[in-house]
Amino acid sequence: MFRSGQFVADHLGTIRDDQPQPNGVDLTLDSVFEQISTGSIERDGKTVGERREVETTDGQYHLSPGGYIVQYGEVIRIPEDHIGFLYPRSSLLRNSCMLNTAVWDAGYEGRGEGLLQVHHDIRLEPGARIAQLVFAEAAHDGQYDGSYQGENVE
Repeated sequence: MFRSGQFVADHLGTIRDDQPQPNGVDLTLDSVFEQISTGSIERDGKTVGERREVETTDGQYHLSPGGYIVQYGEVIRIPEDHIGFLYPRSSLLRNSCMLNTAVWDAGYEGRGEGLLQVHHDIRLEPGARIAQLVFAEAAHDGQYDGSYQGENVE
């Protein structure tokens, strides 16, 4: 069963009044990056390619078609007995953009990232709502203890 937006909001850091929704919480854009070197995924490990932050112009990211890594503005805490799913806001889809994400396991804490696919030029302002996080109850053993635990938390 999916949890209410208020339940999700209770497991985030500081959020604005316009972020909670009936069925989840909108996450905001913090930063945009371009990958500039080769990464690898192997049987015994992984290497994330080097990245460069995209500069803003007039307080906005001006993105041409391509793939970008976006970092969310909120610290996420996935509670025990839950799983987190992140979906793009429909405004991204209506502007020819897609946000790809992975499952967030119980126990994950951090400021996650996603892959933004831009199919037509778009301007994005830091702090804009770009995704919606939902939680579902899940029966499982253990909690997340991987290399991304605590990522992007200063």
